[in-house]
Amino acid sequence: MPDSSLQSALRQRFAGFDPAPSTRFALGVERIDKALGGGLAHGRLHELWPAAAADQPSAAGFALMLALRAGGRGGNIVWLTEDRGARRDGRLYPPGLAELGADPARLLFVTAPDETSLLRAAADVVRSPAAGTAVIAPAGPAHSFDLTASRRLTLFAERSGVSAILLRACDPAAPSAATTRWCVAAAPSAALEANAPGHPAFALDLVRQRGGAPASGWRLEWRRDDAAFAPLSGDIPADAGGGSVAAGS
Repeated sequence: MPDSSLQSALRQRFAGFDPAPSTRFALGVERIDKALGGGLAHGRLHELWPAAAADQPSAAGFALMLALRAGGRGGNIVWLTEDRGARRDGRLYPPGLAELGADPARLLFVTAPDETSLLRAAADVVRSPAAGTAVIAPAGPAHSFDLTASRRLTLFAERSGVSAILLRACDPAAPSAATTRWCVAAAPSAALEANAPGHPAFALDLVRQRGGAPASGWRLEWRRDDAAFAPLSGDIPADAGGGSVAAGS
């Protein structure tokens, strides 16, 4: 299949990029990484959505942080969205990305006019090893991103080694071929010294993982200096029985 103009642009923008040789990337919390079989798989599709409409910014932040874990500090990230989503929610703010530990120079933003075009662009990006990590963010229910589409994206990711993250706007009703599926909510953060705002914090449910058990009740925070997740400060560890694992355990 000949290269698309988008794939050519990726090669030019990220020339010399060497994809990570490892098969998995860890989140940074030992108990959770163990439950995930050593971390999340590179070269696969991972899917997440907000627990409620108010959690959409947290879900987007978690997607970015997963992408940072997937590629490391020098990894490339391609963020794909729709025009209407960018108009409604605004675009990612480069200084804010830097505050989270991302290098804006390593990010490429792709905006598609509609959902069908977004799916086509996502397929092109995920087929290109130069992409590193792709975050695909449809603006609405994303009916085009059905089981067939997710299987195609998974196949492309397996061939290229690109880690693909599908950031849905709401809880999907349709099945998916994604290797893992996550529900993300905001969690209260613990204040830092001098009552400074705490680290970004998340409450996570692993709804599904292929070849493993689901889990709920994980609470993490993002440590910018380490570019890694950590158990939420002040959390009380809970027993892992019954499919629930506490981040602090």
